[in-house]
Amino acid sequence: MASLLRAAATWGLFPWRGYCSRGTQGKLSKDFVETLKAVVGSPHVSTAASVLEQHGHDESMHRCQPPDVVVWPQNVEQVSQLAALCYGQKVPIIPFGTGTGLEGGVCAVQGGVCINLTHMDRILELNPEDFSVVVEPGVTRKVLNTYVRDSGLWFPVDPGADASLCGMAATGASGTNTVRYGTMRDNVLNLEVVLPDGRLLHTAGQSRHFRVQAAVDSTIHILQAAVPVARIEFLDDVMMDACNRYSNLNCSVAPTLFLEFHGSKQALAEQLQRTEEIAQYNGASHFSWAKEAEQRRQLWMARHNAWYAILALRPGCKGYSTDICVPISRLPEILVQTKEDLKASGLTGAIVGHVGDGNFHCLLLVDPEDADEIHRVEVFAHQLGRRALALRGTCTGEHGIGLGKRQLLPEEVGTVGMETMRQLKATLDPRGLMNPGKML
Repeated sequence: MASLLRAAATWGLFPWRGYCSRGTQGKLSKDFVETLKAVVGSPHVSTAASVLEQHGHDESMHRCQPPDVVVWPQNVEQVSQLAALCYGQKVPIIPFGTGTGLEGGVCAVQGGVCINLTHMDRILELNPEDFSVVVEPGVTRKVLNTYVRDSGLWFPVDPGADASLCGMAATGASGTNTVRYGTMRDNVLNLEVVLPDGRLLHTAGQSRHFRVQAAVDSTIHILQAAVPVARIEFLDDVMMDACNRYSNLNCSVAPTLFLEFHGSKQALAEQLQRTEEIAQYNGASHFSWAKEAEQRRQLWMARHNAWYAILALRPGCKGYSTDICVPISRLPEILVQTKEDLKASGLTGAIVGHVGDGNFHCLLLVDPEDADEIHRVEVFAHQLGRRALALRGTCTGEHGIGLGKRQLLPEEVGTVGMETMRQLKATLDPRGLMNPGKML
């Protein structure tokens, strides 16, 4: 036992809260501390020993290693300024949430500035129709769930402690609901990150025809009603006509939703009834349920052959496919506009979409010998990408950037985002041998 305790001590463990080691920290100059106060205000800076000790440990057994100063920024601009100051003076930066970590992540091993984010605790925006919320880093999971409770939503990641969302994102928190709802990785859509030098990076970028409206509105309302849909696809009227011809179907030539449900006989009956009610409310005109395995296989096979079905509409032409993704509440708006853009462009094209996550594809036909038509396709694709960005979406849902969307990526992620990706590329591929000639 004695040997085990000695080994633990060499790893930086100690069982008593009161034990606080200064380690290799060095005192910061008074001028530097005054500069910090100028950024956040004197009341939001502390060098008191008790405060430093409080911020030198979390809930783990790792020995307390306090910072030299603790600051409480009030907004992201102040965090950016603090980071830039520390970067310029080569001062370590240690972020601090609620201190409920279990691996010594907040210990200031080399001293420096502890940035306590608990004063940045506002919930900035709630979008129930998109199942999303924008929060500052100091918001805790319990506070968030109390705030969203009346909207019928909840935040499912539950690691046990009432941790801050910034800390949960940093550790990839899991919890009791993970088997169904995933970890923080599955529930975080975008992060506004302050880089070490103070620059700001957004990890995911910043951001009618009645029957088309009806189909997509039904998608939104079905998801909002928490009907457990297993699969959902949208096909516009052009695509349905092509599928009828290519796959020998006899479906209505109208904007259509393909849905699949899983469960017991009773559960399925409830899901179908609720879905039909929602679709009727939104103006749907026809329902057809395929309950036999062979019928279901035929329908999904037709969907999977959509690419070949659209090519068959103009033999000898090439296909061009582009995709975007938007918050699901903006799907009706952009789909209606896209249909209008297709008509105005004079192009032959169809729309299909994995609309459960706001993603859809435009499948266009183009004569490879017709330079004007190729130009119109390119203009249409870039216009669609920019429409998605204007609606706080992304220029690609699943296709990637490749060659086709090189112009759009800088517009989505910004200058800092591009510089960061180039730095990562240079680190991992210093000779530029991995798929050269693309974006980076």
